[in-house]
Amino acid sequence: MISCSVRFFLAINFLVFSRIPFFNYGANDKDRMAEISQHSVSTGSGTEADKSQGFLYIFLDEAGNLDFSPTGTRYFILSSVAKERPFNAYKELAELKYDLVELGANIEYFHAAEDNQTTRNRVFDIICKNLAGIRVDSLIVEKCKASQEVRTEECFYPEMLGDLLRHVIECQDLRRFAEIIVFTDRIPVLRKRQAVEKAVKLTLAKKLPKGVRYRVLHHDSKSNSDLQIADYCSWAIYRKWSKSDVRSYNLIAGAVKSEREIFQQYTAVQT
Repeated sequence: MISCSVRFFLAINFLVFSRIPFFNYGANDKDRMAEISQHSVSTGSGTEADKSQGFLYIFLDEAGNLDFSPTGTRYFILSSVAKERPFNAYKELAELKYDLVELGANIEYFHAAEDNQTTRNRVFDIICKNLAGIRVDSLIVEKCKASQEVRTEECFYPEMLGDLLRHVIECQDLRRFAEIIVFTDRIPVLRKRQAVEKAVKLTLAKKLPKGVRYRVLHHDSKSNSDLQIADYCSWAIYRKWSKSDVRSYNLIAGAVKSEREIFQQYTAVQT
């Protein structure tokens, strides 16, 4: 789901790296960003990246909300869909959209939380036929276990998004790729968009071999069928965790490689 996508872009003015203790933010942001700038434009002459022709695409999505009160969602879930071209589901989703329009529906794009069950069934049918080569990863946050300090948005997003991206990157053979392209849903507030972009770049700069380029692109999910696929996968995982509803999850389970509970060993924080 992209139900919390506005807050999604508050992502990260700071970021924890794998060799830095959890919740200990680096103090040399300017130096890190200078490294990132050089890294992202590097052509990588003479490196493995020059020999690589592949592109790794990572589509990000979230489910749940950031309301830490008793009325908020129990879970907040960040998900990613990593894949390479060709994107075979694109044409099928476009055909389905216009099939539904011809049947009288007024559908602009696919959004799992808002689509009716008949539409969801048909979208999942397409996703299931195109699961080969797709990797889905999720970070599961049981919000009541988060400390008061980490619940602030400027702290919460750097930790959670950084953790998810680190895991996804570490599971890839990066020698195969000339460039990593990360997509998020577009948010009109520039400050928030810049925050999530900084988070993604800091993580990629730390994890990618020298010479491997990367970009962060913000597209309207309405225009990007793969962000819509990420939304459907995220929704299915969220339903499993929040409502013990595995009907949709079972359809994509073969592509789900990880569902990591970041606070699994913690107990609920008393408020």
